Amino acid sequence: MTVGSRRSRNVALLAFGGMLTACASQHTGTTTGAPETSAACNAPLADSIQVVDLPGSPFQALPSADGCWVFASMPSGQQSRTGGIAVLHRANGRLKLAHVAHIDASPTGMVLTHDAKTLIVAGGPRIAFLDVARLTSGRNAVAEGYLDEPNIARIGRIYANVTRDDRFAFVSDENAQTVTVIDLAKARASHFDRSSIVGKIPTGGAPIAVTLSPDESTLYVTSEIAPRNFGWPAACRRESGPAGDNTPVNPEGVIHVVDVARAIVDPAHSIVRSVAAGCSAVRLVLSPTGDRAYVTARSSNALLVFDARKLRDDPSHALLGHVSVGTAPVGVAVIDDGRKVVVTNSNRFAGGRDDRQYLTVVDATRIDAGDAAILGSIPAGGFPRELRVTSDGSTLLLTNFSSSSVEAVDLRRLPLEPPRR
Repeated sequence: MTVGSRRSRNVALLAFGGMLTACASQHTGTTTGAPETSAACNAPLADSIQVVDLPGSPFQALPSADGCWVFASMPSGQQSRTGGIAVLHRANGRLKLAHVAHIDASPTGMVLTHDAKTLIVAGGPRIAFLDVARLTSGRNAVAEGYLDEPNIARIGRIYANVTRDDRFAFVSDENAQTVTVIDLAKARASHFDRSSIVGKIPTGGAPIAVTLSPDESTLYVTSEIAPRNFGWPAACRRESGPAGDNTPVNPEGVIHVVDVARAIVDPAHSIVRSVAAGCSAVRLVLSPTGDRAYVTARSSNALLVFDARKLRDDPSHALLGHVSVGTAPVGVAVIDDGRKVVVTNSNRFAGGRDDRQYLTVVDATRIDAGDAAILGSIPAGGFPRELRVTSDGSTLLLTNFSSSSVEAVDLRRLPLEPPRR
């Protein structure tokens, strides 16, 4: 999904770059005095839903492992040519903006290394490696370094993941139709030289998700459009086309099943299966045990559910169910120990800043019931984009891209409203 398109805003705000400077000067973090305990950081929210306004449009909100911090990526756009990371502090039932860190990239998808020291950021044309201690302290120089390649403007970094041992990173390149595999030890030793790139995993159009299985033997990669050499028939309409135009112009999207052992030595030949996954397959998350894969098919307005094992071994029988949700679903998360799935209905091609969308909550135990599996909805803002759950499972974090806000939802008091159709 292209991050370059932005909707105009009739809002009395300062220019984004100026706001970054103001925020950085007004906030110094919360590192003085005794540090918060994990219990304080993960205390129940004061309200079942809390919304925090940001000075830019957030792509993803990523919580730290201890739950005390939330990092929100704000890509560059109309308000600024530079991007920023909003650093939010979470304690005693409140989520508050602490400060904003400027980085020389347009941040979108992010992942924290498991040693909690580095935030790896897919930054449009480049990959940024940020020092977490500097980020949370409010210091200005937060970047350890940037990894660049020739013709970087055409790459379009969009999402990132890292192995549990912090040895290898996977970054999806939306425009280049590849996933870049990086040796992180070599990256640091070479000051993030491109020689640390192991190679590229070839995908179809607009690869997005880079999801590792629990045992990290498999990487699941989504592509919005299957490669032309697959020879799949046109089955999907143009998403941004005129209203009522349902002429099929593109093939279905894909789940690529990648063998991780191959990917870290020979990425170009690491895909072992490619399975059709609806129109504009974008995000993919797994159940806690890794046996199910939940995929948002944006142009199909649907959540697709697959048997993860069969994606590799029996792809023709991998699809378990299909649930019709709202318009243009994007983000997806598993909650309640795998018993429920939450989907963002973005309305990204029609809504604006004042749009009020919603999340659809699905009963994961009743997927075979189709649309009857929908339990209800949760209110959201304009273009609800990404979902993340804190490590203790208590709080759902949502980015409302068009509304420039992060929304926190207390999963212990799920604010469920009737289903919307």
